[in-house]
Amino acid sequence: MTTHASAAQIIREFLEGPVTRPALVRWRRHQFLAKEGQGFYFGLFDSFRAARAWLPPNPEFNNEALATEYVEVRTRQVFAYDYPVMWWLDRALRHGARNVLDIGGSVGVHCYAYRLYMEMPPGVTWLVVEVPAIVSIGRKLATERPAAGLVFTADLEEALSRAGAEIWISAGALQYMEDARPGDLLKRSKKMPLHVLLNKLPLYEGDDFVTTQNIGEGCFAPMHVFNRDRLIRAVEELGYTLRDRWAVHERSLYLPGNPERSFPSFTGLYFAAKW
Repeated sequence: MTTHASAAQIIREFLEGPVTRPALVRWRRHQFLAKEGQGFYFGLFDSFRAARAWLPPNPEFNNEALATEYVEVRTRQVFAYDYPVMWWLDRALRHGARNVLDIGGSVGVHCYAYRLYMEMPPGVTWLVVEVPAIVSIGRKLATERPAAGLVFTADLEEALSRAGAEIWISAGALQYMEDARPGDLLKRSKKMPLHVLLNKLPLYEGDDFVTTQNIGEGCFAPMHVFNRDRLIRAVEELGYTLRDRWAVHERSLYLPGNPERSFPSFTGLYFAAKW
């Protein structure tokens, strides 16, 4: 395993050299825009607007076809990166929290899947914020596979204006939202939560930037990559303590032509309010 990883690293370093890099970038650009490029990242931009101007016109995440895996697989099982979230969610519920705001929670995947592995107390409300196409599928699924307390909205600002969400969850969603840094979202909320669970975030040690991702089904999306310390500090300055941090090894970012902005794993964070 180590030998294979070392060989792959040596090859990548060679291809990223000054002689071969231009050819590498051209090849990866073509690959990124093809069907086979699902999950790949490409480009370095200073804004979502610039990224969208470069990308082919597409609905981004507002596409019903993107929900198939979530309905068929992710509502029925959890993954390694879910366990830290479930651990802290369970503790929050045991201490009396009952209202969850799930930003980018797809068709309710966390509400459905987590119930299979942990006990949900009576009276839990679970509000999912999503794009309209996914909200429509989520509501339809809820009529076929009811989950107590699960509701949906496509209006993030309306969700933030509601009082009473003691727990915030966002797993792999905030980076695709143009104005959704955790610290800024918390400032915009009517009442800040006691618990903030963020998972599958692209955090690293360098400067913030915007790239793009092929998200499948002919869709592409701009994506923020955040400086780890700056993002954490912005939340802590609002009166939170970082209680836990974990590596999400199932997610990594390789940016062709910019190896210094690539990193081997995404990050999960749990913040608890001091008050």
